[in-house]
Amino acid sequence: MEFIIKISQFLLSLSLLIVLHELGHFIPAKLFKTKVEKFYLFFDVKFSLFKKKIGDTVYGIGWLPLGGYVKIAGMIDESMDKEQMALPPQPWEFRSKPAWQRLIIMLGGVTVNFILAYVIYVAVSFTYGDSDVKVDSLKDGYWIENPALLEIGFKTGDKVLAINDTPVVNDSDIGFNLISAQSITVERDGEEKIIDLPEDFLGQYSSSKSKLNFEYRVPFMVGAVSDSSLNKSKNLKQGDIIKSINGKELKYFDQVEQFTKGLNNQTVTVEVLKEDNSVVKEELALDADGKFGIHPWTNNFSRFDELGVLEVTRKQYTFGESFAAGGRKFTKTITNYFDQLAAIFNPSTGAYKGLGGFKAIYDQFSPVWSWPYFWGLTAFLSIMLAILNLLPIPALDGGHVVFLLYEIISGRKPSEKFLERAQVVGFFILIALVLFANGNDIFKAVTN
Repeated sequence: MEFIIKISQFLLSLSLLIVLHELGHFIPAKLFKTKVEKFYLFFDVKFSLFKKKIGDTVYGIGWLPLGGYVKIAGMIDESMDKEQMALPPQPWEFRSKPAWQRLIIMLGGVTVNFILAYVIYVAVSFTYGDSDVKVDSLKDGYWIENPALLEIGFKTGDKVLAINDTPVVNDSDIGFNLISAQSITVERDGEEKIIDLPEDFLGQYSSSKSKLNFEYRVPFMVGAVSDSSLNKSKNLKQGDIIKSINGKELKYFDQVEQFTKGLNNQTVTVEVLKEDNSVVKEELALDADGKFGIHPWTNNFSRFDELGVLEVTRKQYTFGESFAAGGRKFTKTITNYFDQLAAIFNPSTGAYKGLGGFKAIYDQFSPVWSWPYFWGLTAFLSIMLAILNLLPIPALDGGHVVFLLYEIISGRKPSEKFLERAQVVGFFILIALVLFANGNDIFKAVTN
């Protein structure tokens, strides 16, 4: 079931982003009376899953879910339609339109992606408000499991006080500032300790087998029981909390491994706290790896707040206030993503090792359906898609924009032969990046 939930979110988000991005090109093209020959979700290599011609445009769904496209007549793009380009220009073709119109058409996709992200942040702010966890409410600090963090010197129970001498108030401060972090101040056993991060920390973190960061120390709350779990038929509901194992009190989920060590392929007795606060006993089986096969629900903040595990600060916004709140999230996400790109393009940070492809994106989706999380991640991916498309690489929107700006400023249009060659070069650069990113995914899957 968790696979179905994750793949459904992945495909829904991807489809939404692709269709709206291509619609951003389609609408201005139509407004400027430019012929759009194809509008496709996913790529139709050799054949289509669905297609229908309406007017001059064929609308369809391809079978290869690596993106989508609109084919605009008279434009040198990934289709490399040299036959059409060899014919005399027609008034309804892209190449016949003024440079400023072509520029608007090319910027339409990323513009829609930025607008979409902002609208999502506004809607999420108005519908759900903002919630964050105060770090000083985490009485027993954070759960540290990532080997990259452990090797540097962090330990479970550390309380994060500051990053680069800037005090940390809310948990979200850690995520937004970790990319540029050089040192982190923690409290351990009542004493302050400064941990300096190595220059290639991001590379070490990206290459780590674990993707856990500074995780909350929260109870073992059931999120979902894996389809392959030996406990699939047990009376476990989402929101149940496992309070003890074989009579030993289980305060936090991070203690499960030490409680079940050496009990592989055995059955244990657990106490389960139900949502009505009743406690029942249940016999649960551990598999060959000593696992229950249960996905924990680690972000049920309202319930954890009720239990006194952590303190959640909440802020609701009126319709008018949500525009400013959404704007703050929008600009903060863009700034943070540019920091990520800067780190990736700086070899000394090693951040390029964390560059991932479609599996990396898929892994970001939760096995438990959460609309606030889904929309937040979709907004981030929309910003990511917009910024990456603006990179000045031929074959991307940003490459076309660079040539158009050159034409507008200089008054000289690059030759079609030059644009064709640039398109080929850009295509190979993109293929190399796609292979590297998805190769990273495969390498991590094989080695982890």
